[in-house]
Amino acid sequence: MTYLPFSPDPRPLGKSGIMVSPIAWGMWRFSGDDTTAARRRVEAALEAGVTLFDTADIYGPDNGEPFGAAESLLGRIFAESQGLRQRMVVATKGGIVIGTPYDSSAAYLEQAIDASLKRLGLDRVELWQIHRPDILTHPQEVARALENAQAAGKIGAIGVSNFTVAQTAALQHFLTVPIATTQPEFSALALDPIRSGLLDQAMTMGLAVLAWSPLARGTLMEPRDARTLEVAALLDRKAEEAGVDRSAATLSWIMTHPARPIPIVGSQRPERIALIPQALKPRWTRAEWYAVLQASMGERLP
Repeated sequence: MTYLPFSPDPRPLGKSGIMVSPIAWGMWRFSGDDTTAARRRVEAALEAGVTLFDTADIYGPDNGEPFGAAESLLGRIFAESQGLRQRMVVATKGGIVIGTPYDSSAAYLEQAIDASLKRLGLDRVELWQIHRPDILTHPQEVARALENAQAAGKIGAIGVSNFTVAQTAALQHFLTVPIATTQPEFSALALDPIRSGLLDQAMTMGLAVLAWSPLARGTLMEPRDARTLEVAALLDRKAEEAGVDRSAATLSWIMTHPARPIPIVGSQRPERIALIPQALKPRWTRAEWYAVLQASMGERLP
């Protein structure tokens, strides 16, 4: 049996020169006032081999907390346990404004970056990403604002999130440094990055692909419709073969793509976070991988 190439080794964060774990940990649901419990979650991720931690300034309101709450909580942990920061590659995002909904003007980006750094208690983050594209700001203005922040030492690499192929290309045209990352929704049920050419663009430009909601917003864990049940059954078959659970098989399916996507795991339970390395175990044949794709598409490829 011939398996597709797969490496559990660290992956480059685009052309930034930074190496990160093949799986990231996301902080969309990172909430609460108990810093001890929150630190345990961070430590569980580190112990599981995770080095890339992805947050955003908008993480908070979805949990009934203020704007910036997740960043503030992480900042409090850094203040209490300063050694943790040295073991992490910190990524955050900005540009979503409640009620607007998006603002990537130079003035807003400057204050958003400064506000994130203040909440995190940091002078610099390794990766800063435009969370969603603002179609009312010229990409040249965005590029200058991000390069100014980079020149000031506030941000390391530059990334985009939820950008189309064309929007990424437009921003790159006006930048003098390479975009390092792109962050799309990608899972065995969310196939747009394959259809849209986003993964092809990532391979062409050398972008790291950070896949958000790799478990299809939990749908793959509780399948109800015929399509999802068929996909889950194929994932379960691989999970049983590798001695892992369905979530691990799902993450491994994503990572097997030659663009080497980095799934962002959002679990907030330390016991579940500890299982992250299981996703590095399954190996897929070409036929098995395509079977999942075709089941998700609901049709056979020509």
